[in-house]
Amino acid sequence: MTVEDKRWLAAAAALAERARPISRPNPGVGALIVRDGVVVARGWTQDGGRPHAEAMALEAAGAAARGAVLYVTLEPCAHRSQRGPACADLVAEAGLARVVIGMRDPDPRTAGDGIAHLEAAGLSVAEAGLSAAQLGLSGHTAAITHGRAHITLKLALSLDGCIATASGESQWITGERARAHGHRERARADAILVGGKTLRADNPRLDVRLPGLNDCSPERFVLTRGEAPAGWRALAAPQEVGKIEGVRYLLIEGGAGAAAAFLKEDLVDRLLIYRAPILIGGGKPGLGDIGLPQLADAHGKWAMDECRRLDHDTLEIFTRTR
Repeated sequence: MTVEDKRWLAAAAALAERARPISRPNPGVGALIVRDGVVVARGWTQDGGRPHAEAMALEAAGAAARGAVLYVTLEPCAHRSQRGPACADLVAEAGLARVVIGMRDPDPRTAGDGIAHLEAAGLSVAEAGLSAAQLGLSGHTAAITHGRAHITLKLALSLDGCIATASGESQWITGERARAHGHRERARADAILVGGKTLRADNPRLDVRLPGLNDCSPERFVLTRGEAPAGWRALAAPQEVGKIEGVRYLLIEGGAGAAAAFLKEDLVDRLLIYRAPILIGGGKPGLGDIGLPQLADAHGKWAMDECRRLDHDTLEIFTRTR
């Protein structure tokens, strides 16, 4: 695995963003066909999951795929479907010189069989062994491994950990750029959830208000044991998140009770913490009780992936270490 290979895989992962979330429940995959340092063709998983990224790239490349290198974020599928052929078959027949794969597919229908098929066909196959997070495949991995969506918890906080003043005023804690980034995260999610108290108090729209992404608003859920209002779906308890069919990425936006409920059940995979340089003092805390028995149990659970400035605010991204 060369530095050049990793660079092209990173480009394929960026391309895969176009497939998220339109490809659900299939994973959003990106593929590039490269010859002599030049992109011959590219592809990403299409609406509803078919055609797959490799099929799109190979069709676009045509005869130019012969002797080229295929970079694909996920192992080509080995199972045949009524909706399309196995990508491992298509790749094996394309005359490629080499295939570089971001990660093996945890789906038991493929799980190494795609690579074995390519190698049996005489292709040189390299595995990068990158993480699902690096490749934009966390939702796919969570669905196979945990039987549920990949869950991100978003918190917009003051320096002293408040999400609102004592009176409940919360618009706006963070600035315009941080809020725009939050809308981008909404556009990347299949579903978005708030607690019943937040819904009743704020009646949030939870839509995407970014130019060009207005039609990417996620499905809306409310954590409640009662009925959901029109345009919403009810989730009775965090443990029932696995029953939501077709959702690969769930974004939790509030409030403190809903956030604490998912953390208490250890269901949060990723934290987005937008921190504003303000002090509120005596305001509403960002989290309720998460059932922490002792301080020692709080350590070693979260790893920081990224920290960056968004104008005056700071964004910190953490991943749950499991």
